[in-house]
Amino acid sequence: MRKLTHSEIENDRKKPESINEYKRNPVFALCDNIRSIFNVGAIFRTSDAAFIEKLYLTGYTPYPPRKEIEKVALGATETVPWEYYKDPLEAVTKIKSEGIKIAVLEITDKKNLIWNIRKEDFPVCLILGNEISGVSKEIIDIADTSFEIPMMGMKQSLNVSVAYGIAVYEMIRELNYKD
Repeated sequence: MRKLTHSEIENDRKKPESINEYKRNPVFALCDNIRSIFNVGAIFRTSDAAFIEKLYLTGYTPYPPRKEIEKVALGATETVPWEYYKDPLEAVTKIKSEGIKIAVLEITDKKNLIWNIRKEDFPVCLILGNEISGVSKEIIDIADTSFEIPMMGMKQSLNVSVAYGIAVYEMIRELNYKD
């Protein structure tokens, strides 16, 4: 075994100039008042890696162009379709009206682990909440479902960008890598 070189890895990647020729995964993500500019950059980068359909930034979530986002995103702000909405509820209502299911990544009384996602749940928009207060009650009230990541230690949550990475890759695994 040997580590591949950057040029070998690059040869297997989609090219930005032909990005519209590829079918994206039917996953959308919405950031509900994320406060950390660096979390937003990481969410962009993960969204590119998972080749999601679109990223929505809402409320006081920072949005491009910002050098701090780009420092972490490493160009993903140019390869991930995104939109900004001042009002998170307006964005969620629009997404839902397009027939996309709304799933909050949150601990709720309807315990539903992310591993339970199924192909029939797509297309889906995964809502990511604020680092302190989580997803807003107003969005939870209109969501179709919730997903959570089991927490086995003392802490009750993960960093939002880390949680998003785990959740979106479980979604992609269900879509593309299971029988």
